[in-house]
Amino acid sequence: MQEILDAILAEQYDAVGALPVPEHYQGVTVHADEVTMFEGLASRDKDPRKSLHLDEVATPEVGPGEALVAVMASAINYNTVWTSIFEPLSTFGFLKRYGRTSPLASRHDLPYHIVGSDLAGVVVRTGPGVNAWKPGDRVVAHCLSVELESPDGHSDTMMDPEQRIWGFETNFGGLAELALVKSNQLMPKPEHLTWEEAASPGLVNSTAYRQLVSRNGAGMKQGDTVLIWGASGGLGSYATQFALNGGATPVCIVSSPEKADICRKMGAELVIDRSAEGYRFWKDEHNQDPKEWKRFGAKIRELTGGDDPDIVFEHPGRETFGASVYVTRKGGTIVTCASTSGYEHQYDNRYLWMNLKRIVGSHFANYREAWEANRLIAKGLIHPTLSRVYPLAETGQAALDVHQNTHQGKVGVLCLAPQEGLGVVDTEKRERHLDAINRFRGV
Repeated sequence: MQEILDAILAEQYDAVGALPVPEHYQGVTVHADEVTMFEGLASRDKDPRKSLHLDEVATPEVGPGEALVAVMASAINYNTVWTSIFEPLSTFGFLKRYGRTSPLASRHDLPYHIVGSDLAGVVVRTGPGVNAWKPGDRVVAHCLSVELESPDGHSDTMMDPEQRIWGFETNFGGLAELALVKSNQLMPKPEHLTWEEAASPGLVNSTAYRQLVSRNGAGMKQGDTVLIWGASGGLGSYATQFALNGGATPVCIVSSPEKADICRKMGAELVIDRSAEGYRFWKDEHNQDPKEWKRFGAKIRELTGGDDPDIVFEHPGRETFGASVYVTRKGGTIVTCASTSGYEHQYDNRYLWMNLKRIVGSHFANYREAWEANRLIAKGLIHPTLSRVYPLAETGQAALDVHQNTHQGKVGVLCLAPQEGLGVVDTEKRERHLDAINRFRGV
């Protein structure tokens, strides 16, 4: 592994393919024999530092249509948090089901799960049938793993019945020194970014693009008013940028003055600090408070000059969904991709059906959408929202930050990269965008 790293650091990328691949490498794992370790604890009390391990693991065989990548940096997503606390269920069920689909897929059914759904790095090996990529290519990866043997996936790969999220529903993820991906997960690394910056947008940037911009999501257009929950977070920070970049008006919902300040630094003018306003959408565990929905809607109209949101960018779920349905304009769209506060949503259906609103489910992105989202990063039109970076050995702490919502934007992890700041090729472009690239750093 050291020889591979030395070649990358020396920018001798063409030499990487001739170097031997180690039989083992370090990866962050959860263990199948520990899935009950948090039983009886509330979700908030489950500690990823106890369940995420840095292990020496066997290097998988590279199969047809696959690539092995030396991972310079990765990042934390909520799916890694869910994996680490074994909620809403253990990911080992995903691995067993995938393992039954083919002899090649059986490699993924192991008593340990190497996690992580982001990476930036260098291709080390490619399998039979891979022609678009070669060893030495600098890449990032999106997290859609798809088989494409069914006709259902050929108009939109997210519809494939064997669609999975790499590093969550498959093994050999990106929080490791090496990662195994399908070659159609690979995209060019934005060359004005460091390894850790380039690794951080992948999952959330693509998810926000499909959810908000794509015709498969809300299909945002110029002039739309877009309500964005968690507008300074991993997903919301990209949704805010897409709204501003696409001629829409974001209404950013945050939970502190510091987060409000970040949104304003991105260029948003309409910001609601929900903590300062004291919104309580639930009277108790079972009953919501429509008066609070109305108060929230009135605040939005006050900021927008009387406009209700054309689009609500939803991902908190249970806590906010009733309010989201209520405040959306007649004929508007609530588009949801997650449920970080709870999966069982409750809303008053009168406000949906009588006002011709739509609820659209959105999940990650297809290759085209991920490619377009990455292209915007490479052009310097959308920027990373990396706030903090940990070494691989401290991935548990990085996941805890996200679990406890003490982070802003994205939390990165150095894998093979020995320090931050490496991997930049286009220094001229970087200088032009340096303030925007560093907007979230240290917050």
